[in-house]
Amino acid sequence: MSGYLIAASSILTALALLLYNRRQTVQTMKRLDAMLTAAMDGSFSEKAFDESRLSALESRMAQYLASCTVSARNLQTQKNQISTLVSDISHQTKTPVTNLRLYTQLLSEQPLTEQGRDCVQALAAQTDKLQTLIDALVKTSRLETGILVLHPEESDIAPIAERAVSQYIPKAQEKNIQLVLEQTAGRAVFDSKWTEEALCNLLDNAIKYTPEKGTVAINVKNYEMFSALCVSDTGPGIPEEEHAKIFSRFYRSPHAYQAQGVGIGLYLTRQIMDRQGGYVKLNSAPEQGSVFSLYLPRNS
Repeated sequence: MSGYLIAASSILTALALLLYNRRQTVQTMKRLDAMLTAAMDGSFSEKAFDESRLSALESRMAQYLASCTVSARNLQTQKNQISTLVSDISHQTKTPVTNLRLYTQLLSEQPLTEQGRDCVQALAAQTDKLQTLIDALVKTSRLETGILVLHPEESDIAPIAERAVSQYIPKAQEKNIQLVLEQTAGRAVFDSKWTEEALCNLLDNAIKYTPEKGTVAINVKNYEMFSALCVSDTGPGIPEEEHAKIFSRFYRSPHAYQAQGVGIGLYLTRQIMDRQGGYVKLNSAPEQGSVFSLYLPRNS
């Protein structure tokens, strides 16, 4: 009889330990879940958790999340400082750039030698390049720091394609390039203003690198999850080893050193697409032209 009692007691003790361990595990998981939830919504603080009640795993997790929170705050502070610096530079350079344009215009109206006219044209081109660089840096820094927020909504793609083409018809005509607007029917979820800017960056590059009597075309391809807004050209093409580099900030291809540009348009394009749930893709090969595609999500 005593043997049965001992066995029953052992079983009850084992069950009690099992239930206790299960309860402790559930509580630990709940606390870990609370930590991760707080970390994700940005409210995590190590002070909010009583370390005397935490297991070794929870304690290490709390320390790790605390260090991540500090790092994230420091990174955000640095981004804000960079954004402020870029904005200050933009503000401080606005008057000098305006004056440069004014004096360049005044000089162009004076009787000049051929060499003098060449110098004035070069000065005007460099002033425009400086303004373009400043504008691109300001837009990029504000996108990166979240100051500028995109507002994607379901819209027709055709209107932004038509507006972008209308802006670049004169530039294409200057180089005797045929600018073709093909099939553009389709709907997707995107920020109209910023997607148009991304498309204009692609058009600007396409016309810049396409030789005279070439062709630049825009068309839309609709898939199940995305609509692709494609810009194709008959330019020199891009070697495969440069495909991963071309979207980097300030990257300029060794084959494009003579073309005007600062190497930030494609970087800005990728930033715009990333921030609205899309992406940009390149298909190109030397002597076969290039196709840059903006993939826009069809569902929010």
